[in-house]
Amino acid sequence: MDKKMYSHPLSLRSMQINDSFWKREMELVRKEVIPYQWEALNDRVEGAAPSFAMRNFKVAAKKNQERRERGDAFKEPEYTFRGFETLPEDPEHLEDKFYGFVFQDSDFSKWIEAVGYSLTQHPDPELERIADGAIDIVCAAQQDDGYLDTYYIINGKNHIFTNLKDHHELYCMGHLIEGAVAYYEATGKDKLLKAAARFADYAAAHFGAEEGKCKGYPGHEIAEMALVRLYDVTGEARYLELSKFFIDERGKRPYYFDKEHPEEVKRGHEDDLRYAYNQAHMPVREQDEAVGHSVRAVYLYSGMADIARMTGDESLYAACEKLWDSITKEKMYITGGIGGTHIGEAFSFPYDLPNDTAYAETCASIGLVFFARRMLEICPDAKYADVMELALYNGILSGMALDGKSFFYVNPLEVLPEACHKDERKFHVKPVRQKWFGCACCPPNLARLISSIGAYAFTEKEDTLFVHLYMGSTLKKMVGEREVQVRVDSQMPWDGEVAVTVEAKGTEFVLAMRIPGWCEGAYTLEGAEQDEVSVKDGYLYVKKAWGESDTVKLHFAMPVRLVEADERVREDAGRVAVMRGPVVYCLEAVDNGENLHLLEVEPEAEARVSDGEICRNQVKVVLMEGYRVVDTAKKEGELYHVYKKKERKPVELRFVPYYTWANRGENEMEVWVRV
Repeated sequence: MDKKMYSHPLSLRSMQINDSFWKREMELVRKEVIPYQWEALNDRVEGAAPSFAMRNFKVAAKKNQERRERGDAFKEPEYTFRGFETLPEDPEHLEDKFYGFVFQDSDFSKWIEAVGYSLTQHPDPELERIADGAIDIVCAAQQDDGYLDTYYIINGKNHIFTNLKDHHELYCMGHLIEGAVAYYEATGKDKLLKAAARFADYAAAHFGAEEGKCKGYPGHEIAEMALVRLYDVTGEARYLELSKFFIDERGKRPYYFDKEHPEEVKRGHEDDLRYAYNQAHMPVREQDEAVGHSVRAVYLYSGMADIARMTGDESLYAACEKLWDSITKEKMYITGGIGGTHIGEAFSFPYDLPNDTAYAETCASIGLVFFARRMLEICPDAKYADVMELALYNGILSGMALDGKSFFYVNPLEVLPEACHKDERKFHVKPVRQKWFGCACCPPNLARLISSIGAYAFTEKEDTLFVHLYMGSTLKKMVGEREVQVRVDSQMPWDGEVAVTVEAKGTEFVLAMRIPGWCEGAYTLEGAEQDEVSVKDGYLYVKKAWGESDTVKLHFAMPVRLVEADERVREDAGRVAVMRGPVVYCLEAVDNGENLHLLEVEPEAEARVSDGEICRNQVKVVLMEGYRVVDTAKKEGELYHVYKKKERKPVELRFVPYYTWANRGENEMEVWVRV
């Protein structure tokens, strides 16, 4: 692997996103989600589950100060882990102890990361002032030795790093690093970056291959890719080495988690493959099937891709390719959702993709986008960007209401509200979005991804600009000593017209533009000569000496498509999904009446695309001829009766973008429709 061939994300400070679609989402995050999340972090959202995140940092800072004043910083209390601290009867009088999940610190870290990204696109002195104040609180909680995890600072450090499988210290460190780097890159302020680096230094002194160091690794991954990012910013090799150590050590025998939890190892099962939930059941280079908790999995795979790219590790890259194929060819929903079962929030077996009990956590699709972008950095193949685009427009955006004020944790492909309320097997599926969650990973993950969307749309290397996602924007790129200007005009996802204007004044470089898989090779190109154009792995490469203002125009065909699943996906047999461009469509009862399972689509009829509006949002809707099945043989009071061919009444079916469902009240929804 030649590292010179790799690309990296274009700096957010070198671009402005002005896209009609994504700018609205970014403004929604800036105006609604980030302020709302700050209120949630401070437990000021009425009716929402409390976060306790900022309160825990304040309590930890207070205890730090008290210990320093007493001079007994090393006298630590004993404690018992309870996972989630039970609230007292009177929440107005909380004690000075830790409340919430052990990973509650990460709520702040994801918020500050979103803030940093948002500030690159829209400077906001008041938001920056609030962020600086929050950073002061967090840094005041840091121990003199660099350790920074409020659960142990408050309860006592005598048990730090003794339960890596469950206690999320390294997960919290990873998110702290991600947030600190984002804020530093946006503002140039390094207070939080220094705090994160000190925590990473503490971890690097504790973990490693050297004799006497701990041979553990995170139970919940993210530190792996975060440490690579810290290395990118600081140039300190120990962060890259620590990330590589965590990846190399994972899954080795004897299992490190057995050492931590010997009571969990049942006699006679010592040699079983265990810890698949944590992707620690075997060394990562031997793994070829995506298993376990889906968010943890794609976070790990993202870190693996980072290390493969940074070190040129071919075996690690080969494992990433196998795991990518396992996800996208056997275990991914048509919406880009992953995680087929709520048991363990996990991947199920290949082709097991139930629609009404799907988990498809918002965070999992976000992690899949992380993985896709990192694979693109290694190898610019459109198959990665196609999945990235699919997840963004469908399985991720569905996680947030159109007004930015409520969220889905779970993103099913079929919903009957009565079942959500009465069937315990489907209690995890919500028919309407929630204001907040006690385990609030999804809303802040949405905020940080949408605020940094430009870093997924464009990557670069010295002589090439890659356009992976088409969104209206203005970009600056250095080619040698010269700065070139690029403007992208796009009406995605509703229209296939794209224009890229380059102002380069005689500078030669390559513009690489993705050919979306959904256009099935039906596109036209204007503005480039035949000898200036080549195609490889789904990308159009235009290499030329650009003028003062040259425009390349692309038109991608965007017909309505009826898509079938592999016949091994039993739940979708005899059904189709409706897609147009990158957007997956669905039926809702509010448009089509109740009992959606009795509707059939006529596959031979021509689909009509029209302008529509959902909650003051302009969208394209798809209208198709179909039928409602009527059972004329059924008699009142009979549960079963002799079969008789059903009557079919013609109806017009109205399909709306999947990401918009459940914005007009509680009602039925389904993606896969009978033919």
